[in-house]
Amino acid sequence: MLTSRPYLARALYEWLLDNDQTPYIVVDAGKPGVRVPQQFVQNGQIVLNVAPAAVRDLSIDNAAVTFGARFSGQPMQVIVPTDALIAIYARENGVGMVFGQEPVMPDHASEADAELEEEGQERPTLESIERRSDAPADDKPDADSDDTDGKPDRGKPSLRIVK
Repeated sequence: MLTSRPYLARALYEWLLDNDQTPYIVVDAGKPGVRVPQQFVQNGQIVLNVAPAAVRDLSIDNAAVTFGARFSGQPMQVIVPTDALIAIYARENGVGMVFGQEPVMPDHASEADAELEEEGQERPTLESIERRSDAPADDKPDADSDDTDGKPDRGKPSLRIVK
């Protein structure tokens, strides 16, 4: 699957603008492919104003956030690869989102299976509780099963499939 980060960043950017907020992004300046003004990097990160009045030609695509801006009067093309985008938030109130680490997905399921086999594990599967041979025999019936009066068990709320 593709990373959700650029999709969320685009949505949050538009949402912040619709609410008359100033969108800022936090960037990990140490990631490969990042092109930002190094003189403003602090602790490996940089905070950038990406409001329409501060940048030109802003693009938030699936690969990177890119725009032109001036830093100390010098024009610069900024490039922030998607994986270097740490957060997007409003300057005025801090509302926004910090992006967590996304799981690394292997290109092919066979690679994941090979890794599990090396570790002596099997690939996880989903199965019905009713079919499991290791389920305790004294389990209560499912909440959606009918009892003698034709009504579901009232212990827990449940959904019942009507055929």
